[in-house]
Amino acid sequence: MAAGPPPMPSSGHSVTVGQLLRIRSDGSNLGLELLAGREGLGRPIVSPYVLKTGLALAGFDAYLQPGRVLVFGASELSYLASLTPDARVLSLARTLRHDIPCVLVTGGNAVPDELPVEAERVAVPVLRTRLATPIAIAKLTSYLEDILAERTILHAVLMDLFGLGVLIVGESGIGKSECAMDLILRGHRLVADDTVEVRRRAESVLIGTCPELTRFHMEIRGLGVVNVKDLFGVASTRSSKRVELIVQLERWEVGRQYDRLGIDDEFFDILGLRVPLIRMPVAPGRSVANLVEVAARNQLLRSRGLNAAQRLADLLDRELKKGASDPDEDADGLGDGDIDT
Repeated sequence: MAAGPPPMPSSGHSVTVGQLLRIRSDGSNLGLELLAGREGLGRPIVSPYVLKTGLALAGFDAYLQPGRVLVFGASELSYLASLTPDARVLSLARTLRHDIPCVLVTGGNAVPDELPVEAERVAVPVLRTRLATPIAIAKLTSYLEDILAERTILHAVLMDLFGLGVLIVGESGIGKSECAMDLILRGHRLVADDTVEVRRRAESVLIGTCPELTRFHMEIRGLGVVNVKDLFGVASTRSSKRVELIVQLERWEVGRQYDRLGIDDEFFDILGLRVPLIRMPVAPGRSVANLVEVAARNQLLRSRGLNAAQRLADLLDRELKKGASDPDEDADGLGDGDIDT
């Protein structure tokens, strides 16, 4: 038999079947019930991508990959029902011998008697949901993508400015929270203060959120901890936001050369993805909140192909080339202002 495909890459995180079974209250609720295999609830799920390959029941099981949930929908159950009892046992035993974390039966379908028996024998949990197969797969994949995503914790502030996710970073005490409070007072929305959990979703998406314990809270030196949602209303906060720009606050240093044109792009690496970076010097008399707002607006324009610095540089370059190519108007050697007598 031909070898199966290489295993899917995982984030290094896992969730057990028991944790999956306990999903109850969020949008990923699958309404799961346990039919068999309780001893296997500690089996790890390491990939968000499910297996739905009815051919495995017919003996083509090389494509069953470990760590992925195996889904039995109406077609798989119909195929099992068409087999003799002995053939069903053989088919299920061959399928369940692979290191799969669990079997998910969709559509509330009844299962053949042999499935719970074989599942108990090898300690593979069998779960059932009343959701139709496409909906169940979509909800399960969404939940697993979120919980299995590669993640990191950053000491920063995450804001939603004009719909753009702006991560404000900098050394402790430089004024990140004060800047964020100024932005909230201008109508922008807080996602997280001080501790930002960033998850990598798909190939190029970073999602930032706040740990549940500190959600909606900010620490302002001299004022203490405040609840932004209570102070300014629910519209002043949001639970998560894509990270699309990083503003790094830095203390102003006399004699240091700072970027004055903004032509050279800088990036900040998070979980292997490059995010546009703006270095913002902080000094007395500079309104950091104003500058961060302008940086967000400018980034929105850049994302639409409008780069003011580059356009100005291109214009100057064209003018210089034009001047170099014009014929010398002072061919007689007289400069401007001279009188030919």
